[in-house]
Amino acid sequence: QVELKESGGGLVQPGGSLRHSCKDSGLTFSAYNLDWYRQDPGKEREWVASISMSHNVNYEPSVEGRFTISRNNRESTLYLQMVDLQPEDTAIYLCHAQRGSRFFWGQGTQVTVAP
Repeated sequence: QVELKESGGGLVQPGGSLRHSCKDSGLTFSAYNLDWYRQDPGKEREWVASISMSHNVNYEPSVEGRFTISRNNRESTLYLQMVDLQPEDTAIYLCHAQRGSRFFWGQGTQVTVAP
């Protein structure tokens, strides 16, 4: 059974930092392309960042330079380091793993940026 278990959300003040983790159990982790998405209630799910099997990275423009996606295949863990967080970054953050037509989602963790 595949599980992507996330941790690292929370409440932070504007300008603050957080690091998300997404640990896999049940996948051949290194064989999947990985992403972070976020979703605010009432809005569509938004892609945030991706890292390929070969560690190529891409970012949504509003987070580039502030967020860093990385992966540790030996530990089967995906990371999202977030700095200079702003209120508009408030959302549920979800990890996503995909290989061809197979894909899996984490359960999501809440990030709230407020004074």
